[in-house]
Amino acid sequence: MPNERHYNNELNLESVGINQPFNMQAEQSVLGAVLLKPDTLTDLVEIIKPEMFYTRQNAQIWSEMLRLFTNDQTIDFVTLLDAVISDGVFPSADEAKVYLTGLAETVPSISNVKAYAQIVQEKYLVRQLMDVAKDILQDAGDEPDADLLLENAEQRIYEIRSGRDSSALTPLSSSMVETLTNLQKISGPDADKYKGIPTGFRLLDTVLTGLGRGDLIILAARPGMGKTTLALNIADRVAQVDPVLFVSLEMDDEQLTAKRISRETGISSEKLLMQPLNDRENAQVAAATRKLASLSLYTNKAPVATVGDISALARSIAGLRLVVVDYFGKIAPPADFRRSGRVEYTTENSGALKDLARSLKIPVLALCQLNREVEARVDKRPQLSDLRDTGALEQDADGVIFLYREDYYAEPGTVNPDIPSMMEVNLAKNRHGRVGKCDMAFSLASSRVTSVSKGRKNAAVDDPFPQTTIKGA
Repeated sequence: MPNERHYNNELNLESVGINQPFNMQAEQSVLGAVLLKPDTLTDLVEIIKPEMFYTRQNAQIWSEMLRLFTNDQTIDFVTLLDAVISDGVFPSADEAKVYLTGLAETVPSISNVKAYAQIVQEKYLVRQLMDVAKDILQDAGDEPDADLLLENAEQRIYEIRSGRDSSALTPLSSSMVETLTNLQKISGPDADKYKGIPTGFRLLDTVLTGLGRGDLIILAARPGMGKTTLALNIADRVAQVDPVLFVSLEMDDEQLTAKRISRETGISSEKLLMQPLNDRENAQVAAATRKLASLSLYTNKAPVATVGDISALARSIAGLRLVVVDYFGKIAPPADFRRSGRVEYTTENSGALKDLARSLKIPVLALCQLNREVEARVDKRPQLSDLRDTGALEQDADGVIFLYREDYYAEPGTVNPDIPSMMEVNLAKNRHGRVGKCDMAFSLASSRVTSVSKGRKNAAVDDPFPQTTIKGA
């Protein structure tokens, strides 16, 4: 049995009396289980990465197994032995034979292989935490800015918690196996768990095919066009089934709650916040409040937040399905970018939001406020070029949605806020497929968004004032 130091450990923690934990029997049992029953590998690929093994040889054996699987080659004693000998994993063929034979004899029970894999993963994560702790102590000794030190520490720990080791390399074989496994899941009985997350609006989902897992989606428009209202409608529909984090950096909880109650009751949010209600209206508000209280939706308390703060909130919510940020321009710069220009820190923030989406494997819907340059054009519909002053936001985004309402530019006093108006929803960028548009009905007074009925484009909508709006368009 090899007794070498962990190949990926650059910090000599043993010199200060700290031994890095590992479980050799668990590692060998994982390898032995796959050797005896190759189909087991598909259940382990999302749990185990090569770098999680303590010894270089175990990691290389796992990589060879992944390569054989990806190339549709049989995994057995003969093929694996040939692979490890060809790649020089062992000093000699005899040592390779002895070690692989021992792997097959090590496995207590193939049916418990996931438990063995979790032990391997846990030991790896502890080793990563030990390395980070050492780095934090070293950084603290240099007396850096406290906010910067805290933010860097949170980010490092967050990366570990998310299962993302920025120092480790992932072989193509591992990615291929993950992709094949996910494709099988999409076609399986639990497909809904792995497909894009529905917004709850049929027409919008037809264009979007749902909010992609791991995607950064930008919802952009001029102020007052309906971004927050649409985002609230989407968030609440998703929150009927799964947890949602709604980070508002512009409106407080009272304002957002008023919008939600307005949507449910038809009472304007202005009246809810500023005017007394009659008995009937109070009863409507009470019923709406009880209904909304059942949503699995979480909001931020602090009015200022960095992407690191948003990440911390997101990872604290078990089973989180969606993150909404209202809005992108209000996200505070990271500590080490506070003296940088707007383009520099917004570029950093957009990349960090994309990383958050990928690491948590959930969509992040970020609202973006377009500048006045839009209104200088004859055709005031937003374009991708309107995002150019937001750093790398357009490049980082997997999808970009623009909102446009013709009556937004109407003369004051000529539009009745109680009558739903047409809102054009334009998917202008889609990294995964086609782009397209759909029309929706927007009610400014009651904060409602509904789907437009086919063939009745001129202000006719499917149930423009439904009693229950968050259960379907």
